[in-house]
Amino acid sequence: MGLTAIDLGLRGATSGVFLLIVVIALLRRATGQQVLLGVAMCAGGIFYAITTAPNFPKAALWWTLPILWAQPAIFWLWARAAFDDDFVLKRWHGALWLSIVAYGFAITLGWAHWPALAGAGGRGLALATLVLALAAAVQTVKTWRADLVARRRRLRLAMLVINVVLIAAVAVAGFAAIPVAVPGAPGSLPTALGLFVVAMLAGIGLFSAPAEAVDDATAAIASGEVRKAGFAPTGRVAVDPRVVLDPRVALDPRVALDPILLRRLDHLMTVERAYRQEGLAIGALAARLGVPEHRLRQAINEGLGYRNFNAFLNRYRIADAKLALSDGTQRDVPVLTIAMDAGFQSIGPFNRAFKAETGMTPTEFRREALSRLEIDRPLEISPPRREIG
Repeated sequence: MGLTAIDLGLRGATSGVFLLIVVIALLRRATGQQVLLGVAMCAGGIFYAITTAPNFPKAALWWTLPILWAQPAIFWLWARAAFDDDFVLKRWHGALWLSIVAYGFAITLGWAHWPALAGAGGRGLALATLVLALAAAVQTVKTWRADLVARRRRLRLAMLVINVVLIAAVAVAGFAAIPVAVPGAPGSLPTALGLFVVAMLAGIGLFSAPAEAVDDATAAIASGEVRKAGFAPTGRVAVDPRVVLDPRVALDPRVALDPILLRRLDHLMTVERAYRQEGLAIGALAARLGVPEHRLRQAINEGLGYRNFNAFLNRYRIADAKLALSDGTQRDVPVLTIAMDAGFQSIGPFNRAFKAETGMTPTEFRREALSRLEIDRPLEISPPRREIG
């Protein structure tokens, strides 16, 4: 009874934290796919905490289990939205969740008539849960190095551990029939503890302090004396609109940014064109500047407003490529050559980044730029030929 009371207490606290997150999101009228997926994950967490509690009616298993089985898909999507700045929620993501729910209902409704087949289907769902857990873990690790947000980097590690331990335990339980994952089982205390930790981490990840706008001094330092076409007009300092901070990133006014470091970084990127180095990593860039990697991360994130190192590099690379594509003397140079000269390693990432930036493919951009060049070029009128004789 003592362990059961602790179990129920943790589940109640978990539900309260998840509910508080949902209420705050509604009061703030927060939008964005990360927040919406976070609210969906919190609602699912409340549902999971209640329906897997000890003494929950077993008669409700036929409709609660399908929704529980689909919850890892919500967690996977939330991890994608939280840790991948380029992630875009698509219709097939919703179709995946619905298909898992429908498959789960088919298993529970067919359990009485085809128990062996339903058991095999349940193991299939457990395998799908493991795959989704692995996908979330891979996503967390894959973009780790390029992440510039210190708080989000710490959250990655915590979510990775919780993801692997909790979801994998539930999936393994589906194979071995371990009571820890069976709804209503008295031995579900580890699940309750894991849910509580996930609830606390979700609250930290979803609702950070609001960001402050980049002030004029920081903007001037960030832009420097850039006169390269595509970054800032000659004679005045301008901040590229893409440098505006994401509203999910909080600036700490107590953090002192080094203006000399920002100017050296600007010189390295705009004059020495370090971004053209193939496979340039933030560690190598920090070594060239002679500063610790964490200081460079802080400077790019809190001084220039970038959340991702690849996005920072792509700003310069795409501007470089746009200049080359607009150059009439390079009209015969292949797009792949221009992309690799700018620092991209293959044509696929270049095309995706270029279209996300400009709204058109590199070929379309070149065609339009060269056509404007032809229109703006003055007509050459040759003098009339004079007959001799």
